[in-house]
Amino acid sequence: MKILDWYILKRYLFTFLMMLLLFIPIGITVNLAEKIGKILENEVPFPAVAQYYLDFTVYFANLLFPLFLFLSVIWFTSKLANNTEIVAFLSSGVSFSRFLRPYMIGASIVAAFALLLGLYLAPLASKGYNEFRYKYLKKNSNVIETQDIYRQINDHDIIYVSRFDPKMKRGNKFTLEHYDGNKLEYKIFADNITYVEQDTTYKLTNFVKRTYDENDEVLESIRRYDTLFKFDLDDLTPANYMAETLLYGELTRFIEKEKKRGSSNIGRYEVVQYKKWSLPVSVFILTIIAVSVSSIKRRGGMGVNLAFGISIAMVYVFFDKVFGVMAEQSDFPPLVAVWFPNVIFGMLALYLLYNAKR
Repeated sequence: MKILDWYILKRYLFTFLMMLLLFIPIGITVNLAEKIGKILENEVPFPAVAQYYLDFTVYFANLLFPLFLFLSVIWFTSKLANNTEIVAFLSSGVSFSRFLRPYMIGASIVAAFALLLGLYLAPLASKGYNEFRYKYLKKNSNVIETQDIYRQINDHDIIYVSRFDPKMKRGNKFTLEHYDGNKLEYKIFADNITYVEQDTTYKLTNFVKRTYDENDEVLESIRRYDTLFKFDLDDLTPANYMAETLLYGELTRFIEKEKKRGSSNIGRYEVVQYKKWSLPVSVFILTIIAVSVSSIKRRGGMGVNLAFGISIAMVYVFFDKVFGVMAEQSDFPPLVAVWFPNVIFGMLALYLLYNAKR
C-alpha cells in the first residue's frame, strides 16, 4: 500500500506546487501592468521593484492559499476518477478512509507550511509589500486624516487629538491628561501638535498646562513650546496593516498594548491573529471536501467537478471575507468570525465524506 500512498502524495504536492507556479506569475503580471506607470514615473530602482515582487509573491500566495489548494486537489483527483484509477483502488479492497490517508499526510505537510508562512514569512513580506506601496505608489495620493483619536498610552497618560494628518505629521486640538491613580495631576492643551522628525520632538502651538494640587490650580501658558512625550507617532496613526507585518509574538504583545490603550481596531488585529491558526485547519477541511466531491466519476467529466469545486471555494472565500469585515467594523467577536467558516465547512466536509464512503 505504500506505492498507493506515494503515488497520491506526490500528485497532491506536485499539483499544488504547479497551481502556485501557474497563478502567481499571472498575479505578478496583472499587478505590474497596473503599477508600471507609477513605477516609471517615480523612477523606482530595480532592486526595490524586485524585492517588492518577491514580497508580493509571498503576500499573494498567503492570501489565496486555500483556493489554490482546493482547486489543485479537485483537479488531480478528478483525473484519477476519470481514468477509473479510484475505482481500481477501491475494488482491490482499499477502504475509502484508507484511500484518504495520503491526502491527509499531504494536508499535514501543506498545513505545516501554511503555519510557517502565516507566523513568520507572510508578516515580513507584508511589511515590505506595504512599505513599497506607501513609499512609491501612493506617495502622491491624498492621505486620509485620522479623526477623534482617544488613547491611553500608558498607566498614567491619556491623549486626545481631534484630527491628525499623517502626511504633514500634524494634529489639531491636542489634549494630554496625566493621572496618579485616580487623581488628575495635570492637563495639557494645545491648538496644534506637530512631530519634528529630525530630533523626535513635538512642537505645540498655544500650549496651556493646568497643574492641580489639593488647594490650588497652576496655569502655565506659552505661545510655542517644544517638548518630548512618552508616545510615538504610531500611537497617533497606527497603520491599518500594522498587525499583518508583525511576527506572532510581536502581534500578541501589540494587541495587549492596544487593548490597554482602548484602541478601536482590536477586532482588525485579532482577526489577523486568529487567521494564522485557522488557515492550517482549513487545509484539512478543504482537502476532505475536494476529495469527496471529485472522487466520483461523473457524466460531465472533470468540468462538472471543477465547476462544483469552484462554487464551494467562492462561497468559502465569501464567508471568510464577510465575517472578517463584520469583526473589523463592528462588535462581532473576531474568534467567531474567523472560525465560523471552518465550522460550517467542516460539517459540510463530514457530510460529503459520509456520502462519498457510501
